[in-house]
Amino acid sequence: MKMIFQKIKESIKKVPFSHWSYDTLFLVIIVVIVVSGIYLNTQFVRISKNIDSLSLRVVSLEDSFSSTTKNLEENIAKTHSDLSSALSQEKESLEDKLSDYRKDVKNISGTIDTLEKLSKTDPELLQKYSKVFFLNEYYQPVSLAEIPGEYKYTDLKTLKIHTEVLPYLEEMIDDARKDGLDIYISSAFRSFNEQNALKTNYSVTYGVGTANQFSADQGYSEHQLGTTVDLITTGLNGQLTGFEMTEAYTWLKENAYKYGFVISYPENNQFYIFEPWHWRFVGVKLAKYLHNQDKNFYDLDQRKIDEYLVYLFD
Repeated sequence: MKMIFQKIKESIKKVPFSHWSYDTLFLVIIVVIVVSGIYLNTQFVRISKNIDSLSLRVVSLEDSFSSTTKNLEENIAKTHSDLSSALSQEKESLEDKLSDYRKDVKNISGTIDTLEKLSKTDPELLQKYSKVFFLNEYYQPVSLAEIPGEYKYTDLKTLKIHTEVLPYLEEMIDDARKDGLDIYISSAFRSFNEQNALKTNYSVTYGVGTANQFSADQGYSEHQLGTTVDLITTGLNGQLTGFEMTEAYTWLKENAYKYGFVISYPENNQFYIFEPWHWRFVGVKLAKYLHNQDKNFYDLDQRKIDEYLVYLFD
């Protein structure tokens, strides 16, 4: 287009101005206008095409940007979800581990408490002593308490029992009295020498063979443990014989286990005659087990009995 204008310009210069007529001048102007129009139209078309091309590129860029933005949002959301899930799983894992650690600490603490309790509990207190194990002449409970007068059948002698057992014994007798029954303690702790003197007296009075049926030799008596009592009630003239026929004995059979006491020598036992008055403290947990299983203390294996030592005074 520039070359056309250049040629027109050169052609006009060649024609002397004086020779131009109005028609010629008009024609020249028309030609210039037409050529200019053509040029401008060409430029307009080219610019329009460029604009269209740019518009398409803008649309393409917008689509690309939108797609990229969407992908980024999806990736961010997925990453956030994955991180949340991972953190949640890690939290659960840590909580599980923490729970396990707490259980371990509790178990260790429980074990330590158990060992400490066992270290302070005399293992002799749950041993079988009726012609089975022997207590030497020097054995005595770590602590003995004097039984108050209101629980004794007579004030003529001092009676003692293991300090830890006394509260259970008092509670049992108190509850029996609330039910209208008079239960008293006839005998409690006996030392090795006291048992020896008693057995000697029985042997002289009844003969050795007979005495062996109802009285233990020294060192084999549960009374030396300080956890055993002979109980009596009114109406028997201070005698133990006939105790099994009383309401007091019936009450003890039905309730003594609640306080940790069991009858050591029930009917048909292999050690001594039936002694309904002879009750030994073995702890509430073991006494309840024996009652629920309808078993006697000496029916159990010693290893089974030893499992209850830690609960003896619970």
